[in-house]
Amino acid sequence: MNIMKLRVLWYAISGALVIGSIVAIGMFGLRQGIDFTGGSLMALRFEERPSSLDVGNVLSEMSLGAVVGQPVGEQDMNLRMKTLTEEEHTAVLDRLSTAFGTVQELRYDAIGPSIGAELRAKSWKALLVVFVGILAYVAYMFRKVSAPIASWKYGIITIGTALHDVIIPLGLFAILGHFGQVEIGTPFIAAILTIMGYSINDTIIVFDRVRENLQRMGGSFDEIVHTSLKQTYARSLYTSLTTLFTLVAIYLFGGDSIKEFALALIVGILAGTYSSIFVAAPMLVTWDRFRRRK
Repeated sequence: MNIMKLRVLWYAISGALVIGSIVAIGMFGLRQGIDFTGGSLMALRFEERPSSLDVGNVLSEMSLGAVVGQPVGEQDMNLRMKTLTEEEHTAVLDRLSTAFGTVQELRYDAIGPSIGAELRAKSWKALLVVFVGILAYVAYMFRKVSAPIASWKYGIITIGTALHDVIIPLGLFAILGHFGQVEIGTPFIAAILTIMGYSINDTIIVFDRVRENLQRMGGSFDEIVHTSLKQTYARSLYTSLTTLFTLVAIYLFGGDSIKEFALALIVGILAGTYSSIFVAAPMLVTWDRFRRRK
């Protein structure tokens, strides 16, 4: 299959996924966890799990503000509420035990709103630093490549494909947050940074082979890019598949606390593998043709 000749199809698929993700983010937003908003999260296990409404009614007299219950599995429930003092924390467990029998606390996290805001700000700064660092690194590594595509254009395409790979899982989690109450926190930011690194690694491998073949091959730029892609895409596919096998096993058999982390990585790596093969390399050819027509 000549990937270059079908590049309009690959662009259309990517465009549909990215636009759909942006629309989902705009409509639903991202449901932020207590890492970013502050509050308390209690993971509880009941002998016979009550409904979220019943739990809310039992705790309504304690002035805890809005109490959000999210059933997990057959016996567990996650409760999210305002930041609790240790006395309030103990009182909540006592009241639930009195109303519903033995209640086992599996997890308890409490973060103040100021710490949540600080974590959110630092997460965005980390993403910005990564993007700037990537652009500088690619421009430096390809500094000797001046024709037919300037070195800084390799960096722009690399950043563009990384954004492509990040926006798609963001859109998915916006949908999951709206319909499934799935929240994002610092583990999700770690997953996004991992996705960016994985995606950029794949893209750089293809671009580096293009750089080498420009120095030792003849023929048109289209042919050189196509040959470079054929020499590298099998390696990208094999690497991604071995990683995906591990992530799918973690998602299926791991604990509930890391399922969202694994899911974000699965979607991001799939998007990253697709973009490095079907978007990044064809974009070089498209940019070169646009330059020549202009």
